[in-house]
Amino acid sequence: MRLVLAALVGILCAALLLPAAMPVPRPAPDFIIHFKDGTEIPLKSFRGKVIALTFVHTTCPHCQHASQVFSKLFDEYGARGFQPLGVAFNPMANLYVDDFVRTYGIKYPVGFSADIPVLDFLGISAMERHVVPQIVWIDRKGNIRSQTPPLGEEKLLQEPYWREMIETLLKEPAEGAKKPTATHATHAAKKSP
Repeated sequence: MRLVLAALVGILCAALLLPAAMPVPRPAPDFIIHFKDGTEIPLKSFRGKVIALTFVHTTCPHCQHASQVFSKLFDEYGARGFQPLGVAFNPMANLYVDDFVRTYGIKYPVGFSADIPVLDFLGISAMERHVVPQIVWIDRKGNIRSQTPPLGEEKLLQEPYWREMIETLLKEPAEGAKKPTATHATHAAKKSP
């Protein structure tokens, strides 16, 4: 009997330690993207756009490649309302983000953040393992429609899925959406090579 009880307690403890999947869709929480020039842009200011919010490490080859692909997708779909945004959150990302943008020819805004606000936004515990990039898809109404699981999922980290998300979300109406201000367009233009 003791053995069965011990096994049940062990299973219960293990289940409590498993990460809970964040529900999708859900409203995107507030998030501030910081830039080296001191500018801070709230995520909500892009409402009305289809957003691919990419959380990256500047030294990660997968993040570097994904950022280049999102630049290509921005060229292709940006005029229709697609807006990729990058947030570097590796240690001292603020020191590396400009070189990251320049080296990989990134054509959309890439800022930085400390890791705790990023993990809070993603719903990942600081003690939990996770892969990068973490990609969050936000529709025109400000709802998270898809999110990379903490340990990744190959399909969600590939260009065919990204194109599918862009095309699907661009077809949806932008009820009550606001157009981005000139400040955002100016900041995006500054990030272009």
